Amino acid sequence: MSQKVVVIYSGGMDSYTVLNKAIRQGFEVYALSFDYGQRHVKELKVAASVCAELGISHKVVDISAINQLIGGSSLTDDIDVPEGHYEEESMKSTVVPNRNMILLSLAVGYAVSLKANKVFYGAHSGDHAIYPDCRPEFVKKMDDVCRIANYEEVEIVSPYLNNTKIEILTDGLSMGLDYSKTWTCYNGREKACGKCGACQERLEAFELNKAHDPLAYESN
Repeated sequence: MSQKVVVIYSGGMDSYTVLNKAIRQGFEVYALSFDYGQRHVKELKVAASVCAELGISHKVVDISAINQLIGGSSLTDDIDVPEGHYEEESMKSTVVPNRNMILLSLAVGYAVSLKANKVFYGAHSGDHAIYPDCRPEFVKKMDDVCRIANYEEVEIVSPYLNNTKIEILTDGLSMGLDYSKTWTCYNGREKACGKCGACQERLEAFELNKAHDPLAYESN
């Protein structure tokens, strides 16, 4: 019997690559997505579609009530999403306070209930400067805590922690993944805006991999 693992799956290209990597490594994957009130809720529909196609377990959990306590992010509040390249100062407005600690804590609880001993998530080096909860020191300390928080030890796994989005895409393309089945844009419109930092970083990753981005953009 294969080992059960939980994958925090947003529907974006990083977590899509992590999800497929875990499947290819032979794990029995339980995908977990969160509705935290993000304006780009379209990513959850993309995630559900992918999991249905792959035939894997998928839960979408509504935790939007947390916005009564945390706010100030352009991803959840009525604040314009910044445009332009992924620069630290402009992109700080997209930080959702304590998001990954909350998501990881819930995912670990789910893992314990499943008798799974690993939780995967898609932190990577391109996010280190902007998102404190994607830094190696955060992942290390969360891993330490999650190994002792329950009777059962749960490991936090971030396979691309020291890789750039460019390198993540390189790996995904080598696996033959179809990135039309992902959503990256921070704006939740019909097409990707092509202007926000997330879109800019994605487009750059495809360009540097000399690959075509299959998503439709408003500027196309």
